Amino acid sequence: MQRWQIWLPSLQRRLALPQTSLQLCILGMLGGLAAAMLIILFRLAIIGLQSFFLDKPDDFASVGADIRWLFPLSGAILIGVIAWATGYKHYRLGIPFVIHRIKLKYGMMPTRNTLNQFFGGILALASGFSVGREGPSVHLGAYAASTLGKYLQLPYNSIRILAGCGIAAGISASFNTPLAAVIFVMEVVLREYRVHVFIPIMLSSVVGALATQSVFGSDKELALLNIVSISGWHLPYLVLCGIAFGAIAFVFNNNMMRLIKLFKNWPLLLRLALAGALTAAVGYVIPHAMGAETGAIFYAVNAPNDVALLLTIFIGKMLLTLFALGLGVPGGVIGPVFGIGIVLGTILAIVPSAIIGDNSIAGTYAVLGMAGLMAATMHAPLAALVAVMELAHNPGIIVPAMLVITTAYITGVQFFNNKSIFLLQLDFLQMPYKLSPADDVLQKVGVLALLDNQYQLLHNPQEQQVTQALDMLEPPHQLLVKRTQGDNTEIMLASYDVQLSMTGASAVHYLSIQGLNHQATMAEVFAILEDKREGAVYIYREQEPEQLIGIIRWDQVRSLLVKQNNLL
Repeated sequence: MQRWQIWLPSLQRRLALPQTSLQLCILGMLGGLAAAMLIILFRLAIIGLQSFFLDKPDDFASVGADIRWLFPLSGAILIGVIAWATGYKHYRLGIPFVIHRIKLKYGMMPTRNTLNQFFGGILALASGFSVGREGPSVHLGAYAASTLGKYLQLPYNSIRILAGCGIAAGISASFNTPLAAVIFVMEVVLREYRVHVFIPIMLSSVVGALATQSVFGSDKELALLNIVSISGWHLPYLVLCGIAFGAIAFVFNNNMMRLIKLFKNWPLLLRLALAGALTAAVGYVIPHAMGAETGAIFYAVNAPNDVALLLTIFIGKMLLTLFALGLGVPGGVIGPVFGIGIVLGTILAIVPSAIIGDNSIAGTYAVLGMAGLMAATMHAPLAALVAVMELAHNPGIIVPAMLVITTAYITGVQFFNNKSIFLLQLDFLQMPYKLSPADDVLQKVGVLALLDNQYQLLHNPQEQQVTQALDMLEPPHQLLVKRTQGDNTEIMLASYDVQLSMTGASAVHYLSIQGLNHQATMAEVFAILEDKREGAVYIYREQEPEQLIGIIRWDQVRSLLVKQNNLL
């Protein structure tokens, strides 16, 4: 037996506890590295494909209109072929699906869905669809890191943390914004803050950033923008800008959901074909609106005073993004929202630029537009603020960004009743993403953390042997009886029942108990025992299902819930 296999049981038991540990940090970094490698491969594949027909990545205006329209149509066909090959039921992708899996399945991602996301995302981004690479990055990151946890058969509560590590590394490897990646995971995906979760996720994000910098360099895509400090007289106007961003976010979210509902009954291949045709048609006229956010950034920087061009890109980008994502093209929403926000911010900068007589502030307004639209669209105000801080490298941007973000967020929530685009999709698809207070507590503790070995196990005993064992048993020890008949095995909890003895029947009461894999959490124990509120479950290892390694009693579940804010 290899040495690591000898250490594995003690590692599993350590990680069953919701505590900060060196082991979890190391595993988080390894999961982050695996996620980063997958994202780097993903990005290199996109760049490699685009290098065959584009002068520079994401610049679809550099290719002739006579062949440009073929790219999205061909991409849609190939995405449909991959979806057919892997099975249409495995086509649930992107950040909403990951949030669902994080809450209900501890972040473990199905392999076929991931294949769809990987190859479909490459084709979508390479062929000019207005989708972002962060959607696939989140999915692929969660898959890579959680697969490490599954291979080591770690407790599910630690696999969820590893999935969060992979997501942070994936986003960090996509945008080279390690701190914003951490905040996004905590604020949008996990939707909680715990120190023992935060530390390994932060380390994995660092690994993701270092890995991507080693391949693509340390330059950020927003380095093209000239970000300068702005004076106090801009602040009242920024409030108006924030209101505009909140309203646009509502229009974006509302229309995307309308499209999703309108085409929900259409076959996937037909939806993809329509998305390809619409992208080809709009891209034929407005090539600047195709692709992820890079093209929009380039034109916003190089033509900050060309109102007609900027408005054209803004409208085209909105249409292409809404139809691509609304019709089911695999990709993310954050990249296009960045692009739309940057173009919108550049447009809004024209007014103050005219007052001061130059357009030096266009880059600053572009970044503020990106942050405001992100905050209002995804309900991620803190992640948006941190992204601005990382991208701008200018402390003077913090106060204007906070003003724009809060105004945009409050406008969307209070005046338009706008919800996060991710939660809107989850609600419509009827994919649960909320946990009860009890499950939220219990899912954080693995059964190995509370494993009870105070029991005696009898194999196919006679009744007299059971009573003798019960007579000699000292609390809190339990007596388990294992009966095997043919291929059927049943394990029962034996105890004295005074009421049975008074009727003349056997005084021994048998309660059949269920088994759980050692990776389970206390939430699975609670689900089995909550109706009867008594008894126990036995724990086994997957490779030895007949071999008990301990039990978990109902009173242990109750004590844990009472300890955590009296949830029982």
